[in-house]
Amino acid sequence: MTTAACAALVERGDPDRFAAVMAAPVALRARLFPLYAFNLEVARAPWVTKEPMIAEMRLQWWRDVVAEPAPRAHEVAGPLHAVIHDAALPVAVLDRLIEARRWDVYREAFADHDAFDAYLEDSGAGLMWLAALAAGAGAAAEPAVRAYGWAVALAHYLRAVPDLEARGRLPLVEGTPAAVAALATRGLEKLAQARKDRRLVGGAAPGLLAGWQAEVLLRQAAKEPARVADNSLGLSEFSKRGRLVWQAFSGRW
Repeated sequence: MTTAACAALVERGDPDRFAAVMAAPVALRARLFPLYAFNLEVARAPWVTKEPMIAEMRLQWWRDVVAEPAPRAHEVAGPLHAVIHDAALPVAVLDRLIEARRWDVYREAFADHDAFDAYLEDSGAGLMWLAALAAGAGAAAEPAVRAYGWAVALAHYLRAVPDLEARGRLPLVEGTPAAVAALATRGLEKLAQARKDRRLVGGAAPGLLAGWQAEVLLRQAAKEPARVADNSLGLSEFSKRGRLVWQAFSGRW
């Protein structure tokens, strides 16, 4: 039950977030690695079995983990419990993050745009707010961080659309090029909205490093929505490294 074990999980399963954590101050890494390892475990839960009941049970196990006052002897649950306690992370936000992943268990489409928005809000925006809290953000920063987190979640989600379709899911409410471009444009608007209140985040900015690729991905999808379907959204390794280093040193997101 160590941070190193969580870091190893994130490095294997979520290399972009691993890079973001390694660009953060050393002291913050001990909080972010367990949080991102937890997110990875929860995100994987619906996909490791074809039996919906078993997937539901896995998600319920994590709901119990975050709700219980005592830590469990588990390589992620133990360190996560320490972060929840030390950073005073709100259990309700963690619980909604887990609950959102129930959509991934089944093959039904999102009921409507509101349901899709809520999925990104509870999963991606919630995770970004938890990371910001772990980095010391105050309550006043929550709207800006959540707007930023929603946009980041959308960028990552659009990149995952081809894989979700290959797995038999219906990932978008509307998948036409025009609808995809409009959705990406809405993500860019969320980014702009968040940046207006960037000052409220202050020294907690290292907690937002995981979003360093979002603007480029959303601009690609808004300009050339076909790139979502053909799985060509992305940055070169050189550009990825450069943008991450710039965001880490400038504190601007």
